[in-house]
Amino acid sequence: MALRHDARRGALLMLGATALFTLMGALVKLVGDRIHFLEIMFFRSVLALPVVLLIVARMGHGVRLRTQRLPQHVGRALTGTMAMSCAFFSLTVLPLAEQTALTFTTPLFVTLLAIPFLGERVGIHRFSAVLLGFGGILVIALGQGAFQGRIDPWIALGMSIAVMHGVFSAMTTLLVRSLSATESSTTIVIWQSILMTCFTGLALPFVWVTPTPWEFLLLMGVGLVGGIAQVMLTEAYASAQVSSLGAYSYTGILWAVLLGWIFFGDTPGIATFLGAGLIVLAALYIMQREMRRGVKR
Repeated sequence: MALRHDARRGALLMLGATALFTLMGALVKLVGDRIHFLEIMFFRSVLALPVVLLIVARMGHGVRLRTQRLPQHVGRALTGTMAMSCAFFSLTVLPLAEQTALTFTTPLFVTLLAIPFLGERVGIHRFSAVLLGFGGILVIALGQGAFQGRIDPWIALGMSIAVMHGVFSAMTTLLVRSLSATESSTTIVIWQSILMTCFTGLALPFVWVTPTPWEFLLLMGVGLVGGIAQVMLTEAYASAQVSSLGAYSYTGILWAVLLGWIFFGDTPGIATFLGAGLIVLAALYIMQREMRRGVKR
């Protein structure tokens, strides 16, 4: 698949992928009342395998599993599995808009973890952006009743797990950066899909609940919608520079508000919008600083 330098096409595909990923989150919430989140993850992972192979075929590459860095692939799959676990569990507990906003914290943790893992020096600008983003988390928590003695323990747990998604997602990002130095993107994605399917499959006997026909359709929807979104995301990155597309992913908060209202009757408060705005602003500022540093290099 040849690279198409088409910024408009890339932007439209990124917007579509973001909408579908948010829809997938709504489907996870719908089915998560009775089906364990690890079982939902298995369906998501196993149905992603043929999608990944389709992407590889379209790119004109063979299925390349040979690698000299299997431990790093395992580590990347483990952190990816943990990130997805945090996302899916928090979806079963939190309102969709709040959960979506809290999962936008990945760039904040990438900045912090790059200090010990990559030896990067973080200047006052990026560090201030990280503090601003964490301020957004506190604003959302305050809106849910934190520090006022009235927050539901499950809500508090869900918020903590949603933030941990950012930690594991950041670790995954850093591992991918390391792997990309010697491995092709298709090899990384194939190993990720295979290993994450294996990891969730190992847990399946301990959490299995036989889905009803309706629940099975929802599980299939999670896999199908997530798979299509993955294809669109890959096509977006093939059409335009990654750095130019990141901002479009934050439209997910708008879809989360809409779908949360349609499916669950949720109406986010002003604290959710304010907190989400601070997190997104911080992430965009970090992205801009990273682009500047890349140009200087």
